[in-house]
Formats: sequence, C-alpha cells, structure tokens
Amino acid sequence: MKTNKSLLSALLVLAGLAWQSAAIAQADAAASSPAASEPAAAAVPAASAPAAPAPVGQGTEYSEKGADTCLRCHDPDSDAPPFSTAAIFKGPHAHRGDARAPFGPGGLQCEACHGPGGRHSGKSGGKKTLTINSLKTSSFLPPEERDQPCLTCHQGQARSAWHVGAHDRSGLACTDCHKLHADRDPVTDKSTQAEVCFRCHKQQRAEFNKTSSHPVRFGRMGCTDCHNVHGSTSTAMLNKPTVNQTCFTCHAEKRGPLLWEHAPVAEDCTLCHTSHGSVRPALLAKTPPLLCQQCHSTAGHPSVARNGAALPANGGAGTSVFLVAGGCTNCHSQVHGSNHPAGAKLMR
Repeated sequence: MKTNKSLLSALLVLAGLAWQSAAIAQADAAASSPAASEPAAAAVPAASAPAAPAPVGQGTEYSEKGADTCLRCHDPDSDAPPFSTAAIFKGPHAHRGDARAPFGPGGLQCEACHGPGGRHSGKSGGKKTLTINSLKTSSFLPPEERDQPCLTCHQGQARSAWHVGAHDRSGLACTDCHKLHADRDPVTDKSTQAEVCFRCHKQQRAEFNKTSSHPVRFGRMGCTDCHNVHGSTSTAMLNKPTVNQTCFTCHAEKRGPLLWEHAPVAEDCTLCHTSHGSVRPALLAKTPPLLCQQCHSTAGHPSVARNGAALPANGGAGTSVFLVAGGCTNCHSQVHGSNHPAGAKLMR
C-alpha cells in the first residue's frame, strides 16, 4: 500500500515539471513573435525624422582645410589697421602645444571662434550671406551669441558675475574690449588698458588727468586693479566687497587696528577722498578746513567755518592760519588714526 502511494506521488511530481516546461516554452515563443492583436511598429524612414536646427545665419559644415582655407582670402593684403590676420599666430590662441587653444592638437583653428565656415568659403555666394560669426560690433549676431565661443573656453570665477555687471546690461560683447588678432591684447596690458576703458568712460579720463590722481595715466596702475570688469556684486564692480577693502589692498597702513581711530576712515574712504582724481592734494574731495567742517564745527574752536574776512589782505586778526597750508592738519596730523597713548586728538 505504501509502495503504491509513493509511486502515485512521483508520477504527480513528474507531471507538474512537464507542464511547467511547456508553459515556459510557450511564453518564449510569444515573446519572440508579435501578438496578433498588436500590429508591428512601422519603421520610420530616416529622411522623415526632423533634423536638428542649425545655428541662426550660420552654415553647419566646416571648411575643408581649416585655417588654410581661410587664409586664401584673409591674407596680409586684406589687413586694415588695427586688424591683422597674421597677428593671431603670435598670441596664445595659436599655440600649437596647448590643447585648449583653437590651433592646438585637434582644434578647429579659425572656425573654433568664428563658427563653421563651409558656406562662407564655398562657391555658392556664401560670403555675401550672413553665415559667419565675425565677432565684430557690426555682426548680425546679438552679443550673447557673439560671446558664446569665448565663454566656451574662458570660464571661471572671474566671469561668474558677468550677467549682473554693467557691461552686460549695456550690451557689450567680449570683442568690444578684447582684440584677438593682435600681438598683445591692449586691455590686458596696464600701459594700454586705460585707453580701452576711456573709449566709453569719458568722465574718468578727465579725472585721471587732474593734478592729484592714481597713476593710471602713467601705466603704473590699471582699471582692473580696483574693478572687476567681468562683473561683480559690489558697488561700481569693485574687486572687493567694500570700498575700504579695495583701498586697503594697496594702502595697508591705513587698515589698522589703531588705538585711536578716526571714524570716517573705518566707515568709507570716499567720505574724504575721491577715487579717480582731484584738483586737491591726496585726492581730497574738499579743501581743509571745509572738508573737516562737514562733521566738526564745535563753537569756540578754530574749526568754526571761516570766510574771506579772515584772510590777511582783508584785515583778518589772527585767524588766517586756519585757511592756509594744511588747515586742520596743521595740528591734527594723524587724520587716519593714532597709536600714541596721547593721540586721542589725532595730534601725534
């Protein structure tokens, strides 16, 4: 009896395994052929697929021989001041050993900056159409598209705030200030940088020509020593967060800490000084004692405002000394602060 039961159990197990194998084979066959109720997806011809839009006004094909194709027309005979085709080979963009440079290994040479020039250099009249990014102010492309080739390589913290700067709001492009086809970019050289900036900043040109000014006109300073021309969140696009921190970059002796501080010094240097130039010594905004009397006017002290009647020629009695020479600084010589124990009045 027990033998019959064991045999029956074995037969049932074998039958189950055979049914499972058949089910798996049927599922594989169904997966390999499409179901009758679901039509096969029609193959879409490649020609009917929408093509990627080409850049506005530019061709999508590169020239056959790169720079050699361009130089057939853009040769030294076509140069006009200050543009020089050959000068590009004297700058960092044509450095053959730099993989980042357009003329480096595997670079696109001229077309890395000017875009695909297949149509521009072809025989189909491409030169007469808007096919190339000339990078010039007269280009048909807006500043954002003209800047795109530059920003593809030149990225970093110095340009991270370009979109909040005054130059971007004014619609300037990189090549409005920078010259690529030149032996040396004028805006990167302190001796010539100011002239580039002065083309727009006329008032600053006049201020730097005053009797007291920072030595920008002598080439010993550049505008970028104080300003971040690529954009900054600070006032007047300063390199540092505040005016004082910018000034302390050079005038570290005024930083302190001092035992006796003059409040305007710690607050804002421009309360007493102009930034670019002045007709008064030390770039002062006003002549002492008038400058000091904006804050100090204690009755009974020589800081009380004087007028022309105090001059010797007008019969002034004993008061002319406060209107000549250094004014208040005749006595209060330590106007930026003092570390002397008895320097509370900034006199020593």
